[in-house]
Amino acid sequence: MDSTCSNEEFFAVLTPVELWWQERQPFLAEHGYMLRPRHRHGWVASWLRDPSIDWFLAEDRFSMQGMRGHLLDARQTSDNKLVLIKRIRRDSPEIDIATYLSSPEMREDPRNHSVPVLDVICDPLDDTVSFLIMPFLKEIDNPPFESIENVLDCCEQLLEGLVFMHEKGVAHRDCSYRNLMVDANPLYPQGFHAIADMGLPDSPFDLAPRLSRRGVPLRYYYIDFGISTRYMPDEPREPVLGRWGLDRSVPELSDEVPYDPFKVDVFILGNTLGGLFLAVSHTSFYSCIP
Repeated sequence: MDSTCSNEEFFAVLTPVELWWQERQPFLAEHGYMLRPRHRHGWVASWLRDPSIDWFLAEDRFSMQGMRGHLLDARQTSDNKLVLIKRIRRDSPEIDIATYLSSPEMREDPRNHSVPVLDVICDPLDDTVSFLIMPFLKEIDNPPFESIENVLDCCEQLLEGLVFMHEKGVAHRDCSYRNLMVDANPLYPQGFHAIADMGLPDSPFDLAPRLSRRGVPLRYYYIDFGISTRYMPDEPREPVLGRWGLDRSVPELSDEVPYDPFKVDVFILGNTLGGLFLAVSHTSFYSCIP
């Protein structure tokens, strides 16, 4: 793309990552997952088809520019629910761990706060790639907490979720802020846009009606088991190696000295909750008081 092109022209062109997803759009549609218009076969920018449309206000101008290319939103054609599609290596242990924690038996336990896996699909164009289909979730503080009860409920759910995972032999090893999410869908009666998430699904510049967090029960989840470790029931919980993870302050992390991944989980979650809820200004904290 010419560096002198206008924004109107820039957003009318798909990025390489978007082209990759667009190539798979018909296949995903066959499995019941419809991508946004921008990522469907034959897309032409709406403002080019109809000059009366302001490109800046067009829903299909929201591109994946600057976003993580292995993640994309879609709608389930069966019920129009917003879902997230994650591109993942077919041999990744994340598939085994995520589907294990999402099995019917595991989901029966209310303490299970691992993200539900709705589907696993193999990419027909690349035999090294699979797709994990999951609910579309938001950061735990999006929208912001409105009461101390909100904060305590979040902490309690995440703590019981960690206990559950550990009981089942899974150490997350990366339970930092970006991997802790909330299902905020109950707060939005008319839904929300996947990228412009304060806007309506088909009209992202119109504010989506939102209910108060005070009166709506929400559920919190752990996501991303990419560096997690699973131990079989009869397997000793041996220490691990590795310096991966979002929280670089964990003192044990090492490629040479084995450490207990379960204790590291406790440290990381404590760090995350402390940073999120305690290191705020007094004004922000007391604004949560009813």
